[in-house]
Amino acid sequence: MILGGYAAIAAGTVAMTGLHLVTGLDPVHTVISEYAFHPDGWLLPVSLGLFATAATVFGVVLARRGEDRGAAALVGVWGLCMLLIGAFPTDQPGVPLSMSGGIHRYAAFVAFLTMPIAGLIMARRHVESRYARSVRLLSLASLGVLVLVVIPYVVRMFGIDLTNDDIPAGVTQRLVVVFEVAVLTMLGLVARARGGYARAPISAAARVSVAGSVVR
Repeated sequence: MILGGYAAIAAGTVAMTGLHLVTGLDPVHTVISEYAFHPDGWLLPVSLGLFATAATVFGVVLARRGEDRGAAALVGVWGLCMLLIGAFPTDQPGVPLSMSGGIHRYAAFVAFLTMPIAGLIMARRHVESRYARSVRLLSLASLGVLVLVVIPYVVRMFGIDLTNDDIPAGVTQRLVVVFEVAVLTMLGLVARARGGYARAPISAAARVSVAGSVVR
């Protein structure tokens, strides 16, 4: 099941990379959401849907293996937000915020927030894991860059008009996405490792039981 999640992440990454290559848009100032307006923009919801599939798989695996329910739920919420982001396109630049644009914007914010929190919870829960440090660093990096993503929106609330040409919005947004997909990938490794640990005590107990039976 976990391998299916990895396959979805790989396919989603290929689709997202292909979208960037075929459109030829400026990745420094053009945010990913605006790729939906390109003729090949259908690759965007495909990629996000694949990432959502992977998040659902990993969330279910974490829940079944007795991991922190909050972390598993947050991973699932991230996947749901990916679907909403793909299903409800953002608005064209300069157009007033529509319902679709609003859903897109707030789903993106929730997604950007939930994955690093899930990562920090899992890193704290499994300090002994060899993946804990990587998960923690990636989660903190994602939260740090998220602050840079939010700052322009806060500035606009104070009446200061900024355009994508004034700030490298494309860079900060892509960094958040890369970090969060990396966190998702690492959580899959944590879930896989914990699955192995969970089976070990059972196997040992079985051996003790068999040995006891032989002695008796």
